[in-house]
Amino acid sequence: MNSTENYQHKTFPSISSIIILIKPITWFPPMWAFLCGAVSSSNISLDTSIILLIGLILSGPIVCGMSQAINDWCDKEVDAINEPSRPIPSGKVPGSWGFWIAVFMSIIGIVVSWFLGFWGFIATVIAISCAWAYSAEPLRLKRSGIIGPGIVALCYEGLPWFTGVAILTSQFPSITILLVAGFYAFGAYGIMVLNDFKAIEGDQKLGINSLPVTLGPKKAGLLSCLIMTLAQIVVIGIFVQLKMYFIAFIIFILLCTQIVAMSKMLKNPKKLVPWYNGTGVLSYVIGMMISAIGLGYF
Repeated sequence: MNSTENYQHKTFPSISSIIILIKPITWFPPMWAFLCGAVSSSNISLDTSIILLIGLILSGPIVCGMSQAINDWCDKEVDAINEPSRPIPSGKVPGSWGFWIAVFMSIIGIVVSWFLGFWGFIATVIAISCAWAYSAEPLRLKRSGIIGPGIVALCYEGLPWFTGVAILTSQFPSITILLVAGFYAFGAYGIMVLNDFKAIEGDQKLGINSLPVTLGPKKAGLLSCLIMTLAQIVVIGIFVQLKMYFIAFIIFILLCTQIVAMSKMLKNPKKLVPWYNGTGVLSYVIGMMISAIGLGYF
């Protein structure tokens, strides 16, 4: 009897299996974007430290963790092909536990956000709704190679940045902050396209029309690079317009390092996307924080 068959007899998931299900490694992007929003608000202080900590927990462990749980629950068949050792297809999280964990975390997220002000609450409700619409029937927006990555980019980058500003200032963010956050979210669309490379085989078998499936790895990789580059060029232009030339220059240098990494990755996207995620994407997220510092403190 193999290990998967052993797990099928479980009734309750272990704490370790639940933690694996909600994937702590995926919490970084929304928590980082939330922190960028907080920095760009120029309102970080000892007085706001508690609400900042609550916001980080909300954006990462609660909302992002919930999105991972519902995505894995709805992707049982895909994961049985691509990654059968994952908690749900392996039986480590048995029965309907994956679904109810996602429901419980959704409720917790809404309750917590209620105490973070009107705009923080609205942004959280939108993020939770998008997570369910992305993964679950009848919408299951992830089937679309265009809409799916856009929803994830919005929830991973745009909404957390917005929330970071909104809950620390109790105000709707300025148009400049919205533009910078919006274009970084647009650029993150390209990152999400690269993220779909790891599931090409399963997506093909189950009819999920991700861009790597519909366009092929070469064209999808090129498109993702163009999107990331264009987004950062616009951000550089915004800071030039604001006469923040030093901030614009730093982002330009970071973009140049990404372009070098992109040129290598595009030689063999299917093989080198994981490498790019550890190099080029790092420069991208550093640029986000540089932008936030420029908006908040220059």
